[in-house]
Amino acid sequence: MLDDPAGGFRRAGRLTGLDLSEIVRISERAALLRAEGRDVVTLSTGEPDFPTPDFVIDAALAAARGGQTRYPPTAGNADLRAAIAEDHGRQLAEVMVSTGAKQVLANALLATLDPGDEVIMPTPFWTSYADMVRIAGGTDVQVACPMEDGFKLSPAALEAAITPRTRWLMLNSPSNPSGAVYSASEIAALAEVLDRHPQVWIISDEIYAHLSYVRFASFTAVAPQLAHRTLIVNGVSKAWAMTGWRIGWGVGPAPLIKAMTAVQGQSTSGACTVAQAAALAALTGDRALLDDRRAAFRARRDRVVAALDAMPGLSCLEPDGAFYVFPSCAALLGDGRSDGDFCAALLEQAGVAVVPGRAFGLPGHFRLSFAYSEAELDEGLARIGAAIETEQAGG
Repeated sequence: MLDDPAGGFRRAGRLTGLDLSEIVRISERAALLRAEGRDVVTLSTGEPDFPTPDFVIDAALAAARGGQTRYPPTAGNADLRAAIAEDHGRQLAEVMVSTGAKQVLANALLATLDPGDEVIMPTPFWTSYADMVRIAGGTDVQVACPMEDGFKLSPAALEAAITPRTRWLMLNSPSNPSGAVYSASEIAALAEVLDRHPQVWIISDEIYAHLSYVRFASFTAVAPQLAHRTLIVNGVSKAWAMTGWRIGWGVGPAPLIKAMTAVQGQSTSGACTVAQAAALAALTGDRALLDDRRAAFRARRDRVVAALDAMPGLSCLEPDGAFYVFPSCAALLGDGRSDGDFCAALLEQAGVAVVPGRAFGLPGHFRLSFAYSEAELDEGLARIGAAIETEQAGG
């Protein structure tokens, strides 16, 4: 919404520069083109095409019919929190449940940041990180982690970014948008730096933990000495295909969880009771389906990477997790053309929606989600390839 002096509306200063994310804007533009009769293939959103498991839906129905429809405890139902605590080897007071992992992140930042506090975020990062920091009054410190570094933060780069005002390091593994996964040794090397800076706390966003194609290492499992200043963020959205159920959780030191719960208590209160029952069923149910779905995503990844790497001007690093690729399109840019221009042309002319790297803090790339059917992926990739060939032929 824009300021409207004539109508008396004035936007809060902390919202300066804040707008809908570029991902949302692209999705809305694709929907508008589709409504106009255009054939558009959308490969821009991070939402699994698998259904929510039947046993999860059954648990939700049973909860609703059983009367679990009252206000929940602000920090989450005790049975779900206990299952999460057991999963992480923690105590109940160290766990809170929120309306999605996004709210966990927002709660943490609102509960801890004062004006001028700095938050280090390796780029590329999930597009909402920076805006959430700014809304909470903090300053985002973006550290470029290019493709030649595997899109990962090095200990030297972390050390150089830390100042006396640094409050948090936000780490996302597996990463959205790059699919990068930090190994145990890489986490240990970062932890050595953090050991020397006790004022720096760690947010480890592990929402894609079950979608790792290599051995996954949780931050606190590798660096237990930092557990007293680490917040682990996770949820059921991605692995169990429960994006619309809006259940995420945070696991961290009890004083932090208490402060985050206070924030939540004055915003949304507790998360939906029926959705919490569904999440409990997911966590405690048979996880064999996670292996099957991970294998399906891995096959799609291989298919997508091979196709992109065969296209002139594109270079694609094979992701180790999540369901995104983040290829470089830098060789196709120039003469003032940006990655945003490249992606806009793909949408308007080729009918394919992808997201420019600038939305994630690292221009010169684009994000393509392979959380779609093979038919959609093949069609979208064919259109991208044809568009590049036509352009290079001067057509």
